[in-house]
Amino acid sequence: MTEYQLGHPVPVGLQAVSPLLEVEGLDAWYGAARILRGVSLQVGRGDVVALMGRNGAGKSTTLKAVMGLVKRRVRRLSFMGKDVERLRTFEMAKAGMAYVPEDRRVFTELTVDENLALGRLPERRWPDGKPAVNWTREALYDLFPVLQNLRHRSAGTLSGGEQQMLTVARGLMGNPFLLLLDEPSEGVAPIVVEQMAGMIRALKARGTSILLSEQNLPFARRIADRAYVLEKGVIRYSDSMEVLLADEALKRQYLTL
Repeated sequence: MTEYQLGHPVPVGLQAVSPLLEVEGLDAWYGAARILRGVSLQVGRGDVVALMGRNGAGKSTTLKAVMGLVKRRVRRLSFMGKDVERLRTFEMAKAGMAYVPEDRRVFTELTVDENLALGRLPERRWPDGKPAVNWTREALYDLFPVLQNLRHRSAGTLSGGEQQMLTVARGLMGNPFLLLLDEPSEGVAPIVVEQMAGMIRALKARGTSILLSEQNLPFARRIADRAYVLEKGVIRYSDSMEVLLADEALKRQYLTL
């Protein structure tokens, strides 16, 4: 039986190397309302990690707090082995972290091509000197073939699923080491959900790490290595996705509607 660890990092043995992202004791607020309480988590190089929970559990707030988009207090926030709690949002992006919001926020008057161009950042290298993945528009059109056929269309004329793909692709144009995905399966057609799952598996194969918020368990089980379950801003579970799927009591308590 897995022990559900309140606000505890990944269990020893699941991650033997230094984590790419390490968060310890994260609190966050919207105005006077405290949303997160002592959230701790880790993402390793090449990991796909899912933040699970019902609506209002604090999943999206966790991603925003990591990026510095909401008021936060944190004991430790480390990325690529460096303390980054003092960095502003644009500095986090320059350091190699990309955030894909749930509400997409495409530039509606610009074309698909132009939206992608706005996301472009220089090529990166890992601390050991090895080159990271360098995303070009052509490479992203290979990953999202539907976007290639729409490259000269205004983003505002795209469907919700097409805009979701565009927002992810724009984030990848920044050549991130870590991609933060907020509810990638929310509000899109089943065929787009299938495409998003394939995209995430392809990114993992190329070495991109992903932290996503998600309440769609069938979707998360297909892509995630590990999971954290939140309830009312507190981590109630941290372990492999396989262990989570096997625990019916846990799923009923924290995930079912």
